Formats: sequence, C-alpha cells, structure tokens
Amino acid sequence: MKKSLTALAALAVTGLASAQSSVTLFGVIDAGVSYQSATSRDPITGASSKQSQWSLANSGYNSSRIGFRGTEDLGGGLAASFWLESPISNDDGATGIANFNRRSTVSLSGGFGELRLGRDYTATFWNDTVFDPFGTNGSGSSAIYSVSSGAGLANSNYARASNMVGYFLPPNLGGFYGQVQYSLNENTKTSATDTTAEVSSSAGRYVGGRFGYANGPLDVALAVGQNVAVDTTSLTRKVQTVNLGASYDFGPVKLFGELSNVQNKFALAVGNSHDSYNGYLIGASMPVGAGLIRASYSTVRYNEGAVGITGEDPRVNKFAIGYVHNLSKRTALYATVARVNNRNDAAYTGSLTAAATTGYGSTGVGYTGLPRSSTGYDFGIRHAF
Repeated sequence: MKKSLTALAALAVTGLASAQSSVTLFGVIDAGVSYQSATSRDPITGASSKQSQWSLANSGYNSSRIGFRGTEDLGGGLAASFWLESPISNDDGATGIANFNRRSTVSLSGGFGELRLGRDYTATFWNDTVFDPFGTNGSGSSAIYSVSSGAGLANSNYARASNMVGYFLPPNLGGFYGQVQYSLNENTKTSATDTTAEVSSSAGRYVGGRFGYANGPLDVALAVGQNVAVDTTSLTRKVQTVNLGASYDFGPVKLFGELSNVQNKFALAVGNSHDSYNGYLIGASMPVGAGLIRASYSTVRYNEGAVGITGEDPRVNKFAIGYVHNLSKRTALYATVARVNNRNDAAYTGSLTAAATTGYGSTGVGYTGLPRSSTGYDFGIRHAF
C-alpha cells in the first residue's frame, strides 16, 4: 500500500520538509524462478551446442524498485513535484538505493502542461512498453525490445536519458496527449585556435517526441526520436527510432499492436550508410476471473546497409504466453513461457547477426556459435506497495 508520509518524515528523507506538502513511498518487489536456454549451430560442421541456466531472478512481471515522489500545491493551479526511483535486486540484495537511475525528475505543472527536468523515460521507449502485453518485462518481452536494447545497437539512451528537458501537454485536451524531450550531452566544446581545430561532440544527445490519442477503449500513439551514440572526428553514429502503437479494449479481450523502424546511421569520411531493423508486434490480454492471460508474437527483420550482400537477411521471431493470477490489488502470481527463433542464413555475407534470447537481467545465456533459438520460463510473485 502506498504510504503518505508527513512533512516530518519528508524531512528525514529529503531534508526539505518545508518544500513538500506530501511525500509518498512506493515500490515493487518481484521475484521468481527462471529457466533460460540458448541453442547455437556451428556454421561449418552443423553441430549444435546449448547453454542453459536456472536462477532466482527479479523483475519477471514488474521491475523491482523503490521510490519517493511528492507534490506541493503552489496555488493558482500550479504544482511542484519530484520523483526519485531506484532499481533493487531483491533476489540477492546486492543492489539497494545506490542511485535513482530509473527516474530522477523535478517538475512544474499547471494549465500549460508540465515542464520536467532530469533523468526520465524516452518518448520512443514508451510505445515499446505500453503496447507490449508483457510491458518489456521478463522472458515475454517483445523482439522489438530485445533488439532495440541489445548490444548490437549499443543505444545507451534507448529506455531512458539523463540531463533531459521535457514538456508534456496538459491532460484536458479531449484525449490527445503528447511530449517532447531534449537531452543535453554535456560535452565540453573547445574552440579553434591558429594551430588547432575545433573540438566538439554531440554524443549522448537525445531528441524525441510522442503524440497520441486515448479515449475509452482506444489508445494510439506515434513516437519519433534520435540518439547520437558516437560522435568523433572519424565517425558519427546516430540511432533513429520511429514507432506506432495502438491498443483497443473490447472488454473480454484487449488487443495490442506496434510497428517499429530503427535505423543505425553511420556518417564517415568515405560516405554515409545505415542498417535498418523493421519490426512489428501483435498481442492480446484476456481477463479470466481473478487472472489475466497474456500473449504476443513479435518479429524484427535486419536490413544491412552495405552493398553486394548475398544470402537471406537475419530475422528474429518471438512468441510468448503467460498467466497472471491476482491474489489482491497489490499481490500477484505469474507464469510465462517464451520462445525465440533466430533466422541466420549460413550463406549470408553481411556482418549482422540475429542473436536475441529470452533472457533478462542476470538470467541471460548466450550463443557459442550461429544463434538459433532460445526458450525462457518464469514462475514468480510480485508485491507492490
């Protein structure tokens, strides 16, 4: 249960009791037994190899976290607020409130909307998680999420970005909503002299926006964003994301869908190129008594920008199904099973490889040869407060 603390308690937490009219402590503790496996194939001999792991994991249904948020009514329709949220690893207790890198923001809101400063979710990540029945958590997370957050793209500002300035539209626009964000890279720029060239880098800068419409059972949103991943004198690499998501709740069943295009853009002295990752997701959730059945199918196709490549393009296909049984509003049991198939042509002459797994967090297993398939099972409990 969320606990409203008094100003005296706020003083103990923040040291600024006079600046808060209310402070809330909140969190999620999620733990479960997880099994992960990954099968590879030797491209020359055809021999198969397999890695597998049993573990007690966290965040199989909802991300484990603890946080503090507060709001002060400034009068005249204005409000100031803060949000500090930290990840926790309750499976081993190794990570507590060491940082607030899930979210750390301060806001001013009113009839004009909300101005939010700090580390926050990116606009383009929202569609990936909101329109995924599994919410980008656990073995059931979509193939779109697996590829976008993977080492191949190395997009450090995929889910969240630091040093962000964000603006959110007010909630009274007849169902229309939106946000724009700009993340400062905070790199030092050195001006040119008679003997040295100017030194500057935009690496770490994220710019994005998301606009949608939610009314009754319908929710649809379009998001666009770009992160400068590398910016040196020899290479500029930008990750550009465009996605469109929608859901419709029919009552007996809620349907989900998403289209995603991610481009990894390279600017070199010899010319420009880009790799594309085109994906889609279809999913559903169905209430059954005190429980909820969830299912999704997602796929991402790789399209390498180099010329003269032969063989079939790499592709990731993923199917997931799960059940959540609510013991109360705050406590639930869950079970998920997911299967990934990586389609890699041994005759493919490009450099990209589909290597997604069903693993997450500390549960990950890897491939020792040409990636083929991965299977994941989660059985756990989630408690929110």
